[in-house]
Amino acid sequence: MTKKNWIACAIVALMFGGMGAYVGMHKEKSAPLTTTIAPGMTGPVNALYALSLPDAAGATQALSQWKGKNLLVNFWAPWCPPCVEEMPELSEVQGHYAAKNLQVIGIGIDSASNIATFASKVKIAYPVYVSGMSGTDLSRHFGNATGGLPFTVLIGADGEVKKTYLGRLKFDQLRADLDNL
Repeated sequence: MTKKNWIACAIVALMFGGMGAYVGMHKEKSAPLTTTIAPGMTGPVNALYALSLPDAAGATQALSQWKGKNLLVNFWAPWCPPCVEEMPELSEVQGHYAAKNLQVIGIGIDSASNIATFASKVKIAYPVYVSGMSGTDLSRHFGNATGGLPFTVLIGADGEVKKTYLGRLKFDQLRADLDNL
């Protein structure tokens, strides 16, 4: 191979490398994963209802109080930007769908003091509980294999998992799912 051919090959290789980097950096973000557990599962729901967790004010609450309601369980953390971004919309969903027997709850994956501080600064229209790192394990029971946040679980009043969502919620899709309850 001549020096001229070698230089031409190197230039072509650099061009392909540059195009690959450009495509990788401008790739469209994928939608949240919404089917991480088979609909109809009840085992994880029973584990959820068996828990008693402190709320943001430190009072221990039995999660069994939500049995018989459509339940939207949002696993979140104060240090998670997409979690915080979706909280106002979750508060709106709580208000709009309360008449449809829906209860939104947040399960915070952080220390009690961090969640209490956060809850005192941000208006949240639904109950927030403190689970610490054990919340990650609980979310894995619902199919969150990566432990990613936010992770949201839609549970029907019948106690069956209807759908799960990994990543920031697409609220148009969530509202459609809630309308089908």
